[in-house]
Amino acid sequence: MDTEKVKCLIIGSGPAGYTAAIYASRANLAPVLYEGLQPGGQLTTTSEIENFPGYPEGIGGAELMEDLRKQALRFGADLRNGVATAVDFGQKPYKVTIDEEKVIEAQTVIVATGAAAKYLGLDDEKKYAGMGVSACATCDGFFYRKKVVAVVGGGDTACEEASYLAGLASKVYLVVRKPFLRASKIMQERVLNNEKIEVLFEHNAVGLYGEDGVEGVHLVKRMGESDETRYDLPIDGFFLGIGHKPNSDVFKPYLTTDETGYIVTEPGTPRTNVPGVFAAGDVADPHYRQAITAAASGCQAAIEAERYLLSQR
Repeated sequence: MDTEKVKCLIIGSGPAGYTAAIYASRANLAPVLYEGLQPGGQLTTTSEIENFPGYPEGIGGAELMEDLRKQALRFGADLRNGVATAVDFGQKPYKVTIDEEKVIEAQTVIVATGAAAKYLGLDDEKKYAGMGVSACATCDGFFYRKKVVAVVGGGDTACEEASYLAGLASKVYLVVRKPFLRASKIMQERVLNNEKIEVLFEHNAVGLYGEDGVEGVHLVKRMGESDETRYDLPIDGFFLGIGHKPNSDVFKPYLTTDETGYIVTEPGTPRTNVPGVFAAGDVADPHYRQAITAAASGCQAAIEAERYLLSQR
């Protein structure tokens, strides 16, 4: 198998990976970055971003990622297509197998593989992506001011999304499959005591409808029971609040993760349990999951990588 030695390997793109590449390049680390299955990350599927500093009129997600990519290239980052299919962080140099055909031996590694939002698996979720379907209330809630939205889920994530949206929308329906909320007690109270939020217990969302975007959701109450009821609920936006899955599986034999799979880092840093291996962006962030926080952690990871390499001399 072909082998290549590098100073700094960045796995994954998006705001974290590209920002890490910008900083690592400027520090003369000659970073090699593999962009993964979705170059640019989740933001490439976001139609409009209005909360990233420096773009007062907003910017398309794909356009923002292309700007970051070009900036990384300008400073000499080596950006490549490819996916990490195996790693060996048990000894130095660290080994990462790309597409099961090439091994990169790296002195330091930055993991920026992101996290994927969980979806219900409805065809309509893809059909209306960017047209009323969202998995991030903080990202897209602003577009639904004084409108009617629905959030699917019964845990902390869904309750947080519903509470946030209630500060913007005129009405929020929380669609919960079970007859109870799984969220923590304080989050349950926050939702149940909010007059803008109506909880629809024992409801399943089975489809969406609309001409040029989401205009409503097909609901089933008490699915499979003798009193099953099907009806349509008019809404303007449909939000998924059923969590995210960090893209961390390949690293789990070596890196500590929490119960959901997020890579655990030292508080306030991108340092993992393996010296010289850093995690940036959504793969290590169960709390914020914003483009700006991902970019910031990519900057931190590159600076830490530079300091680590200096300490090894």
